[in-house]
Amino acid sequence: MIKRMSFGLSRELWLVVLGIFLNYLGYGAVLPFEIIYLHNGRGFPLGVAGLVVGLITGAAVLISPLAGPLIDRFGARATATGAGVALAAGYAGLAFAHSPLQAFVAAAFAGIGNGALNPSQSTLLAALSSSDIRHRVTAISRVASNAGIGLGSALGGLIAGYGLTGFIVLFLANAVTYLIYVFVLVAVVRNEMRPEPIAGGYRLVLRDRAFMHLALTNVAIIGVGWGVFTWLVPPYAEEQIGLSTGLIGLMLLANAVTVVVAQVPVARFAEGRRRVVMMALAASIFVFACLLVVVAGIYSKMAYPVLIAASISVAVGECFHTTALMPLVADLAPTSLRGRYMAAIGLSWWIGLALAPTLGTQILSLSPITAFLAAAAVAAGAAVAALALERRLPDEARLTPHPHAATDSAD
Repeated sequence: MIKRMSFGLSRELWLVVLGIFLNYLGYGAVLPFEIIYLHNGRGFPLGVAGLVVGLITGAAVLISPLAGPLIDRFGARATATGAGVALAAGYAGLAFAHSPLQAFVAAAFAGIGNGALNPSQSTLLAALSSSDIRHRVTAISRVASNAGIGLGSALGGLIAGYGLTGFIVLFLANAVTYLIYVFVLVAVVRNEMRPEPIAGGYRLVLRDRAFMHLALTNVAIIGVGWGVFTWLVPPYAEEQIGLSTGLIGLMLLANAVTVVVAQVPVARFAEGRRRVVMMALAASIFVFACLLVVVAGIYSKMAYPVLIAASISVAVGECFHTTALMPLVADLAPTSLRGRYMAAIGLSWWIGLALAPTLGTQILSLSPITAFLAAAAVAAGAAVAALALERRLPDEARLTPHPHAATDSAD
C-alpha cells in the first residue's frame, strides 16, 4: 500500500520533489510580477522592463549549451547546486535594482542560473528513475512545481499590493527559496553514477534529426504556452482590462491548481498512447486559449471569467506536453550524452521563453489583439510539426510506456 501511494518514486526522489516545491514557492511569487515590478515599482519603461526579463531567459539561452558538458562531466547534482546559488544572487540583486543597468546585471546572474538549473534538474530526475516511470516522475515534479507556483502567485498577489516594499520582499524571499533548494540537493541526493564519456559531444546531438525536430517544435510550444501566458497576459490584464494584482494572482493560481489536479491523471492517461498526439493536443489547446484572451479584450464584462478559462486551458495543455516531452528526450539520449540532450532541450525551452517577453511586449504595446492572434498562429504550426515528428522517432520511443515495476522501485 505504501509503495502504491509512493507512485513508484524512491524516498530520495520524494525529497528532491519537496525541494522543488519550496523552490517554486518563491519563484511563483515573483514570476507574474517581474515586468509589473520593473515597470510600475521601479519606473522602467515597459519595453525596458521586457528586455530585462528577456535577458533572464536570454542569458539562459547562452548558458544552457555550456551546462550540458558540465552535467555529463561533474554530475547533475553539482551543476544544479551552482545554478541555485546563481539564481539566489540574481533575484536578490533584482530586489535592489534602482537603475536599468543594475537590473540587467542581476538578470544576467539569474539567467545563468536558469540556463543551468533546467537541464541539470531534468537530468537528475532522469538519473534517479527508471525509464518506465519517468513520465510519472515528471508528473509528480510538475505537481510540486505548480503547487509551489500557485501558492506563491496567490501570496505574491497579496504582497504585491503593498507596492514597492512588497515587491522587494517577494524577490528576496525567492532568493532564499533557491538557497533552501540547494541545501536539499547537497544534504539528501547521492552523487549519481556517470557512464564512460563518448566522443562526439554536441555533434552527435545535432545529427539526431528526431531530437532536433522535437527541439524546434518545443520552441514554439513553450513560447506560447509558457512565455505568452506568463509575461504577456498579466500586464495585459492589468493595463488593458484593469485587473488588480490580486485578481491576476488568483488567475494564475487557477492555472497551477489545474495542473496539480490534472497532471497525474494525464500521466496515467498517456500510458500506452502516442507521444506526438499528446504534444499536438497541447499546442491545439494553446491556440484555443489565445483566442479566449482575444475575446476577453473585446467583451470587457466577461473578461475575468474568460481569462480564468484561458488560464485553466493552458494548464491542461501544459500537462499533455510535459508528460511526453522530457521522458521522450531521455529515451532519445545516449546515457553518456544525457546532460547535453537535456541542455539542448533546455535551450529550446529558454529560446521560446526569451522570445515571448522580448518580442511579445513590443507587439503588445502596439496591438494586444495582434500579439495574441500571432501567438495562436504559432501554436497551430507547432501542432502540425508535432504530428510530423512521429515518422522520425524510433519505434520504442513513440509510446509512453506502462510502468512494469513502478511499485517495486520505491526502496
